[in-house]
Amino acid sequence: MTQHNTSPNTIISPLLSANPINWQEILSKIIAHFNCTTGTIHFLDDNSSLLMLKSHQGIPPFLLPKLSEIPIGKGMAGIAAERREPVEMCNLQTDESGVARPAAKETKVEGSIVAPMMWNNTLFGTLGVAKPVPYDFTSEEISSLLAFGEEISAYVKE
Repeated sequence: MTQHNTSPNTIISPLLSANPINWQEILSKIIAHFNCTTGTIHFLDDNSSLLMLKSHQGIPPFLLPKLSEIPIGKGMAGIAAERREPVEMCNLQTDESGVARPAAKETKVEGSIVAPMMWNNTLFGTLGVAKPVPYDFTSEEISSLLAFGEEISAYVKE
């Protein structure tokens, strides 16, 4: 059963008040909320302007070096950050747009989406989830993912 009508803040707010914050637990809750198997949280490093991997689930270990630092404008996360809007693929395996990097196909995921994490029009990073099957995320799911990103950004802005 999906939980899409559950407000993001009721799912992760209690976890965001922990010290230290368990980013893995937060990501796992978000992934479960969307019935996904894979996900990433990247935070924008102001000094380098790179998206730095903070947490991941379901990513093969050999791909982690390619995901640890992502330039703005590269791959799904980099493009979501650059455009400041979600980037979605129904099937990453068959995509030929060039948005997904070649190594991304090695994750074996298909339906995937990455949303920018924004607060007051400021980019703080990206939040991505994916399923092992082709999938088009609904407008409600996209809004929910953006809300999770906003909730996270509100906590990390300090």
